[in-house]
Amino acid sequence: MRGWREATEAALYGPGGFYRRPEGPAAHFRTSVHASPLFAQAVARLLCRVDEALGRPSALDFVDMGAGRGELVTGVLAALPADVSARTRAYAVELADRPAGLDERITWQDTPPAAVTGLLFANEWLDNVPVDVAEAGPAGVPRLVLVADDGTEQLGEPVTGAEAEWLARWWPLPAEEGLRAEIGLPRDLAWASAVDRVARGLAVAVDYAHTVDTRPPFGTLTGFREGRETAPVPDGSCDITAHVALDACAAAPTAHMRSCAPWDAARTTLDTARRLGDTARDLQNTTHIPSDASGPASGRARTPHRGARTTSGAAQNPACTPSGAPQPPHGTARTLPPARLLTQRAALRALDITGARPPLALASTDPSAYVRALASAGEAAELTAPGGLGDFGWLVQPVGIPDPLA
Repeated sequence: MRGWREATEAALYGPGGFYRRPEGPAAHFRTSVHASPLFAQAVARLLCRVDEALGRPSALDFVDMGAGRGELVTGVLAALPADVSARTRAYAVELADRPAGLDERITWQDTPPAAVTGLLFANEWLDNVPVDVAEAGPAGVPRLVLVADDGTEQLGEPVTGAEAEWLARWWPLPAEEGLRAEIGLPRDLAWASAVDRVARGLAVAVDYAHTVDTRPPFGTLTGFREGRETAPVPDGSCDITAHVALDACAAAPTAHMRSCAPWDAARTTLDTARRLGDTARDLQNTTHIPSDASGPASGRARTPHRGARTTSGAAQNPACTPSGAPQPPHGTARTLPPARLLTQRAALRALDITGARPPLALASTDPSAYVRALASAGEAAELTAPGGLGDFGWLVQPVGIPDPLA
C-alpha cells in the first residue's frame, strides 16, 4: 500500500493513466468550457483587460494550464479581437499528446513558459494535483491513509513535518476518530510555482473550493467515470479528484522565498516541502485575502456532466515536469499584491456574463436574434448558477498590474 498522493499520481499520469487515455476528459465529465462558448469568451475578455493593463505589449501570452484537449485555448483565440489575436502567444500546458488538428498557433508543451507576460489561466487544474489524505486515528492523531490499487485502505504512520504543519494551519482535524482531510501542500507549491512564472500580468485558478471555516469533515476525495461519480480507485479506470483549499493556495506565492527553483520545487512537492516546513506555518500570515460578497465556493458533492468536473487533462501533475525545463528567474524577492478569492458567479458578472434574459420586444422585431439571445442567456445562467458552476472559486493573483476584475 502507499499514500493517496503517490497512488493518484500513478493512476492519472503514469503509463496508461487515466489522463493519457485517447478519449480525453470530456468523455467522462462536463465543465464550464464544455457548457458554453461564453466561458472562453469571458476569458478572452479578461485577457484583453490584462493586455490594456500591460500597455498592449508586442507579445501577449495566454497560458492554459491543464489544457485537456485544447478546448479553452482554442475558444479564447477564436474570441479575441483581431489586433489582440495577432499579438497573442498561446500555450497549452498538458502531459497528454497534442491533439490532431489543433490550431497551429498554439504551442503545446508539458511545462508553462519560463516567463509569462499576460494571463496564466488554470481552469480546474489544482484539483488534480495529487494530495495525500489524513484521517484521525483511534487516539485522535492524524495518520496517513494508505491505499491499494483496488481502493482498499488502511491507516499508516502519523502525519509529521511540513504536512502536519499544513494540517494544523489550514485544515485542523478535531481529535475524533474517522474525520478526514486532504493535505493540500503540493497544490500550494504548484500554484506558487506557476505564479512565479508570471513576470507581469495575471494568474487565475478556477476550481471547486473550500476555505478554512468550511472544510468538509470527511474530505472530498472522489472519482468520476463515464459521466458518473464513483468510488476513487487508483487503478487508472477513473478520474480521482478532490476540492481545493484555495485560501491556502492564495497565500502560497507571497510566503517567503522558497529555497530552490520554483517549478522544480513543484516537481518534488513533498520532498521539497519537508525542507520548507516554515512556509506552511507562515503562509496566511503574509497575505490578506479580501472577502467576496458572495463568498468562495464551499465543499460540496459534485454533479457529473453539470459543471462538476475538471477539463484539465494530464498536465495537472507538476511532479512530471522534466528536470531540464527552463527555470524562471528566482532567488530575488518581489512584492505581490494580495490575492483575491471570489465566486465564478461574481467573476463572470464582472466580465459581463450575467444570464439576463433579452428584452421581450426583441421577439417582435427580430425573432431569430431573440432566440439566439435567449439561448445565450440560458448558457450564461448555467455558468453563474448558485449551487452549481457559479459557486466555483476563482483565485486571482495580479503581478505588476491592477486587478482587472476589481
